[in-house]
Amino acid sequence: MTDIKTNICMTVSEYAASLGGELPPEKIAELLETPADRKRGDLALPCFRLAAVLRQSPNAIAASLAPLFENAGFEKAEPVGGYLNFFFGGAKYISDVERLAKDEYPELEKTGEGKTVCLDFSSPNIAKRFHLGHLGSTVIGNSIRNIYKALGYKTVAINHLGDWGTQFGKLIVAYKKWSDSEKVKERGIDELVDLYVRFCDAERDDVSLTAEARAAFNEMEKGNEEYLKIWRYFKEISLAEYDKTYKLLGVEFDSWNGEAFCYRRTDGVVKELKEKGLLKKDDGAEIIDLSEYNMPPVLILKSDGSTTYHARDIAAAEWRMSEFGFYKCVYVTSNGQSLHFAQLFKALELMGYGWAKDLVHVPYGTMSINGEKLASRTGNVVLLDDLLEKAIEKCRAILDEKDSGVADRDAVAKAVGVGAVVFNTLSNGRIKDKDFNWDTALSFEGNSGPYVHYTYARAASVLRRAGERGGYAGYAPNSDETALISKLNEFPETLLKAAADYEPSYIARLALNVCTLYNQFYHNCRILGAGGETEAFRLALTEAARAVLGRCLELLGMERTEEI
Repeated sequence: MTDIKTNICMTVSEYAASLGGELPPEKIAELLETPADRKRGDLALPCFRLAAVLRQSPNAIAASLAPLFENAGFEKAEPVGGYLNFFFGGAKYISDVERLAKDEYPELEKTGEGKTVCLDFSSPNIAKRFHLGHLGSTVIGNSIRNIYKALGYKTVAINHLGDWGTQFGKLIVAYKKWSDSEKVKERGIDELVDLYVRFCDAERDDVSLTAEARAAFNEMEKGNEEYLKIWRYFKEISLAEYDKTYKLLGVEFDSWNGEAFCYRRTDGVVKELKEKGLLKKDDGAEIIDLSEYNMPPVLILKSDGSTTYHARDIAAAEWRMSEFGFYKCVYVTSNGQSLHFAQLFKALELMGYGWAKDLVHVPYGTMSINGEKLASRTGNVVLLDDLLEKAIEKCRAILDEKDSGVADRDAVAKAVGVGAVVFNTLSNGRIKDKDFNWDTALSFEGNSGPYVHYTYARAASVLRRAGERGGYAGYAPNSDETALISKLNEFPETLLKAAADYEPSYIARLALNVCTLYNQFYHNCRILGAGGETEAFRLALTEAARAVLGRCLELLGMERTEEI
């Protein structure tokens, strides 16, 4: 909470305690709201939900509380119809602007001091192209990481690659039958994708291919060096391709340990489960029975002795705790994997790991594209690099049409185009299904990434053109200015709430609200040329708006754009 909200909450909590009631400050904070009509105050405390605890009417509570704030730095605290309305006064706003313009939040940055958060996100299957389905995990996970870093947590970004499993048996069989190193060298990951598709088509008519693939994967698990060499080659090609997409998105990882890394630790997992009496035989397979918890069993070993995702995920969780001693381990995947993670967390709990409660699944909805469909080299799958490249091209065309005089249009088109895709993914609640529409996503005048970029660049332009500034201690802010300041003041609490709920959309919505209020202020209030304290204060307010918008862009994983 900000200092002023902390003051209100502590005062009301102490008042409740003096009457024998219990109202924790954090509960009172949930009640505070910003009136839609600024004439009713800068902040309001509805007293209706306090009535049951204090055994008084809301009107009486508001009237009793008002005198407690007479000398608390407010212009006034006015009881009206069961509400206690707080008016801050000019001095408070001036102080806020000075603080916001500094862009420093030392208390926020101490929140996660000494705590480590592991984040498992993106995690594509190697030998396949990045497609639209990977976008959600990648940008949501990256944004959550940025949010936790801003709060002072040590973060470990883990790309849990899908680099092990029967599909690689299929790919090796296909490679040996229909391809060679020269073809792969020439066509790269496209050759691998085509080989996999060809194998899947062929195995529908020839079931012996399925047996060959299983045998090949079994050989990999036994350490067949020929097959492992081919597998490592495929992985090298895949990572080189993925690196291009990650660089475009500005996403980096601390660990690339995926399925293959964890497979080497599954023998220990199986041994541990047996020692703890958790494994049961089921038609030749080894399972953990979760029927008592109304969940399907966790398959640990298949009937042929090969390992499963669950076995490898248990190994991964154990390794992460051993290696990083995490405060939380967060898995960002589609909501279709919710059952998988519920089973995983329950299995670890049954194994006696108290830290199982610190494992968090962060699900998100699906994403589709409405209207124009992108060309794809793999059939009906929308490739992520195609989407990003097209967004950059379209933004470059818009900049050329505007002829805005931007020095490096390619750099700006990249920042705005990629940012448009990222913002479109993050701007609504993560659990909601997303529909990508070119006109909406690339609009400079709507709830979009380009609108945020444009507003940030507008503020930056004002500051570049400004001259020397004087002081503004005696300035009285108007309603456009106080509305903007109040919204900027929401940044710290929004950041904390975004971390608590793993919800980047809170940051995106704050950015959009700041843009609306800054542009309203920009149009209604002359900044450059206003002179004296007025110009000085409005420049400081512009600096504060630019600082908060810049923070929001970076938290969402978007580049700042100083000009558009």
